Formats: sequence, C-alpha cells, structure tokens
Amino acid sequence: MKKSELKEFIKENIIETLSEATIETDAANIAKVKASADDDDIIRVVGEDEDIDDKDAIKAAKSARGKFKKLDLAVKALKNIETEMKSLARKYSAADEAEKEKIKDILRVKTPQKKELESLVAKLEKDVV
Repeated sequence: MKKSELKEFIKENIIETLSEATIETDAANIAKVKASADDDDIIRVVGEDEDIDDKDAIKAAKSARGKFKKLDLAVKALKNIETEMKSLARKYSAADEAEKEKIKDILRVKTPQKKELESLVAKLEKDVV
C-alpha cells in the first residue's frame, strides 16, 4: 500500500469513527435531556456539553502534541545515528589499518550519544503513556 493510500485510509477511518461516536453521544444526550426539559433547553444543554468536550479535547491535544514532537525528534535522531554507525561498520570491514582506527574513534564518540538518545526515547515513551 502506498503512503498516500495509507494516509487516505487512516483519514477515512478516523472520520467514520468520529462521526459514529458523535451521533451516538448526541442521541444519548438528547434522550436524557428530553425526559426533563422542553426543546429550547435541549439545544442549549447539548451545545454546552459539546463546548466543554471540545475545550477538553483541544487542551489534551495541545499537551500531547509537545510530548509526541519531542519523542518524534528523539527517535529520528536515534535512527540517524544508528544509520551512520551501520554505514561506518560497513566501511570498517573494507578499510585498511589507518582508516580502521579513525572509524573506531568516530564510533567511540557516537556510542555514548546513541545510548543517551536511547534513554531519552525510553523516558519520553513513559511520559507519553
């Protein structure tokens, strides 16, 4: 499946799921309110519930966005370092003694950076969950 097709599929599923949940929630709210109020009150109460839900959802999305952004950046940096280290390892096997020492020095610098990023990713994953 192509990336664009996957995005479209996910988008359709999200929209479908949200519309189903909204319909069920609205129907339940209207049924509860109808039992004890007239039509004007129904519209006002349902509208207030939606405003509160929207505010909560926006607040949660904003707080989560920062966590996910940091996590995404850390994961991306970790993958970049791992890729660089793998390419250096391939070069190491084909290099002569002088180049092997240079590559070892580079890998000695990158290894602590990689471990630091791994611990950061683990910490951010715990924070997100």
